Amino acid sequence: MQFGAGMFFTDYSMAPAALATALEARGFESIWAPEHSHIPLSRKSPWGGGGELPKHYYDVMDPFVTLTAAAMVTKRLRLGTGVCLVQQRDPIQTAKLVASLDQISQGRFLFGVGIGWNQDEMENHGVVFESRAKLAREKIEAMKAIWTQPKAEYHGEFVNFDPMMAWPKPVQKPYPPVIVGGAFPHGARRAIRYGDGWIPLTGRATSGDIAEYLPRFRQMATEAGRDPATIPLSLFAVPEEVDTLKRYRDLGISRAVVSLPSEDAGQTLPVLDRWAEIMRQVA
Repeated sequence: MQFGAGMFFTDYSMAPAALATALEARGFESIWAPEHSHIPLSRKSPWGGGGELPKHYYDVMDPFVTLTAAAMVTKRLRLGTGVCLVQQRDPIQTAKLVASLDQISQGRFLFGVGIGWNQDEMENHGVVFESRAKLAREKIEAMKAIWTQPKAEYHGEFVNFDPMMAWPKPVQKPYPPVIVGGAFPHGARRAIRYGDGWIPLTGRATSGDIAEYLPRFRQMATEAGRDPATIPLSLFAVPEEVDTLKRYRDLGISRAVVSLPSEDAGQTLPVLDRWAEIMRQVA
């Protein structure tokens, strides 16, 4: 089981380049940057964590900018969006962003995607909340066409473009792994349909215990004609508990990702040192 770390990068958090350097030095496999374009003051849909929405949701930087900074100071660390809200982004421009970052990082990008929860945020982008899952799927399918075809075209209900040419193409072939976020069962179904991995959350009352739904997920994949081994799990927001992490390892979880608070280096580096020791014990 590999270990990653995610942070809402802000103007008061540890800088992405500094965190990336520290993570790589301590043996972490990946760094993850989440995304919110903005947070409306209204709230039609509740935050899954319960209570008031934390300040860093309002303050978070663009993930493609922060991951580019991380790419420039590392050699091995993989760079993931955790997650990119594709339903709110233009697919042609996002395809170029993904391919460009994969190029400058020499094939280290991980395209974590999700359909989001904030109805007000999406509606500001012209997205209908109820159809966001299908919109996201079409945008991802359109991006795959752009990444893999010299003269790409796509015709769906929401996304349509005639043959066109767009470069660069990604270093990773056929494209960077599309790792789909979302809870069981809906997120699992989306990952099985068009993903190269699945990102379930842990630590929330609504998430459930992965040991309970993991067998069903693997059965669903098999029934859909996919080998479950081709849809590895990246478990986010894992606890700082050696025994729990060993259990995840034994269940076959491929990647455990710790969620770091948006704190400066003085607060963050001691946490990373503790995790380096935990990683050693789990391995």
